Order: sequence, then C-alpha cells, then structure tokens
Amino acid sequence: MILFVKYDFHLACRTILKEHLEALNITYTLGTLGEIHIKGSLDENIRETLESSLKKYGIEFLDGQKSTLVERIKSAIDMMLTDDEAKSMNVSTYLADKMNYSYSYLSNIFSESTFTSIENYVILRKVDFAKQLICETDLTLTEIAFKLNYSSVAHLSGQFKKTTGLTPSTFLRIMKNKKNYAEDA
Repeated sequence: MILFVKYDFHLACRTILKEHLEALNITYTLGTLGEIHIKGSLDENIRETLESSLKKYGIEFLDGQKSTLVERIKSAIDMMLTDDEAKSMNVSTYLADKMNYSYSYLSNIFSESTFTSIENYVILRKVDFAKQLICETDLTLTEIAFKLNYSSVAHLSGQFKKTTGLTPSTFLRIMKNKKNYAEDA
C-alpha cells in the first residue's frame, strides 16, 4: 500500500523550529524568510545542541552572508508564488522591496552562488508548483495557469515542457497511471 501525502513545507519547518527552540527554553521570534530572532545571546553548547537536533530534519544554520541571502531570496520567491497579492508583482520589484537590496545586487549574488538566474529559478519553482497542483487538485490547466500568474495556458505548457520534457497533460497521465498502479499493488 502506498499513501500519498500533501505537506506545507513552511508550516512543517516553523513547527519543528518552535518545538526545538522551546525544548531548549530559548526565547525567540520567528521572522520571515528563514530568520530566527534570538532574544539575548545564545550559549555555544545550546547552539550546537539546537543545530544538531535540527540537522536530522534537513534544517541547517547558514554561515556567510551570501548563502544566507540566497536562501532568503529562494524563500521570498516561494512566498511570492503562493501569495495572491504578491504573485502579480514584478519579481525584481518584489525582491528589492522584500530584501531591501537593489535587484541587480540580488541577481548577481544569486547567479554567483547558484549558477542560474533568479528568472530561471522562478520558472523552475512555478513548474514545481504546477506539478504539485496537477497531482493534488482537480484544477484545470487554465485554472493552474491563472493561479500561477501565467499569461496563458500555452505559456505554462511551453515552460512546463521546456523544464520537464513533458507536456502538462502527459505528466498528468503518467501520474494517474502511477497512482492507479500503486492502488492495484
């Protein structure tokens, strides 16, 4: 038997962080974009314990301003793609406003660290969200295109095929066959 699950990555991470911070009696507030604001200083032993306990969940502390900024950019993009008001904004304007840096600076740091552009990363994330919506909802491609702020279904389909090598309808058919096969097994 195979169970298919849906999860909210941001909620899961926030819950894990809260549980581990509270278990160590750390006074904190969770900011946006992967920030934990610790009240006062953090003893090195407690920091190591926290870091070790979070590592098994794939949560790591970032060292270095560039890698931290890149992760914040990625988080901001994910937030933008799920926020109905923000997703209609221009990516460069949204990131510059959210991060308080010029877009050209953010773009240079991102490209240096990831070897891809912010624009390409946005396309990859939009296609990931499209795959998730195709698998987990009964939305039509038109509705998915609208939800992800594509100008048309053709635009979504073109980026989907360029990124995955499959059309959205072929992807859907494969996923349905996979699900039916799992249910029969």
